[in-house]
Amino acid sequence: MAGKLQDKTVLITGAGSGVGRASALRFAEEGARVLVADVMDDWAAETVRLVNEADGTAIAQHCDVTVEADVAAAVDAAVAHFGRLDVMFNNVGVTGMTRPGAMFEDATEADFERLTTINFKGVFFGCKHAVIRFKAQGDGGVIVNTGSVAGMVGFGSVVYGATKGAVNQITKGLAIECAPFDIRVNAICPGTMPLTNFIMADPDKPFTVPSDERLEFAKTFQPNGRYITAEDCAAAALFLASDDAYNITGVLLPVDGGYVAK
Repeated sequence: MAGKLQDKTVLITGAGSGVGRASALRFAEEGARVLVADVMDDWAAETVRLVNEADGTAIAQHCDVTVEADVAAAVDAAVAHFGRLDVMFNNVGVTGMTRPGAMFEDATEADFERLTTINFKGVFFGCKHAVIRFKAQGDGGVIVNTGSVAGMVGFGSVVYGATKGAVNQITKGLAIECAPFDIRVNAICPGTMPLTNFIMADPDKPFTVPSDERLEFAKTFQPNGRYITAEDCAAAALFLASDDAYNITGVLLPVDGGYVAK
C-alpha cells in the first residue's frame, strides 16, 4: 500500500535534529523523498543515514535559513535531485529561554536579532521560495510551518512568542493569498518539548537526555500530564502535508496536550 507521501518531494529545514529529524524519518516512511536541510552538516548527515538505514530516500543540503541564497539553493537542490518540490516544511526555530530567570527587559538587541532573524525571516524565505517553485510547477503544493503555542497565548519568552506569532500570522495570510493556486499553508504549534534540541539540557552536549526531574517538570505544562515529543509533532506535520488535509489551509494546529484550550 502506498504511503501518505508516496513519491512526494519534501524539503525540511532544521532536519538535523528534533522535530526536523523525526519528521524526515516519518515522512520517508510514508514514501517521501526528503531533502534534509540544516546549518549543522554533521547532524544532517546523521539524519540522512538514519533515513537510508530505514530504507527511505534522503539527501543532505547545507542551509542557513537566515541567508536567502541558501534557502533558494535548497529548493533548487530538491528539484535537481528529485525533479520537483511538493512539500516545504519550514521547521527551523530557536528558543528565547537561554538564560534562566531572564525577563523581557533583560532581552538584548542581539537576542532580538537572533530570534527574529532565525524564527521569522527564515520562515519568510522558506515560504517565498516554496511559493515561487509551486507556481512555476503549476499544480499546487503544501507548506507546513513550525509555529508555537507561544505565538497563540502568553507562554515563556516574550520575544520568542512574538516571533512565533509572526510565523502563525504569515501562515494564515499566505494561506488565503495562495488558495487560488492550490497551495495549502498550515502550521503546527507545539507545547513543551524537553526531548528535542530546542531547549538543550546541556548546550555542550546537544543530544543529552534531560534528567527525570526535568522531564517530570515538563509534563506539568500540559493539561493531559504528558510532554510533547518530536514524534508527536512529526505526526501532526505529516497529516497537514498529506492529502488527508486536502481541504485544510490556514490552520494553526496545537500539539500541546490541551494547553491553549484552558
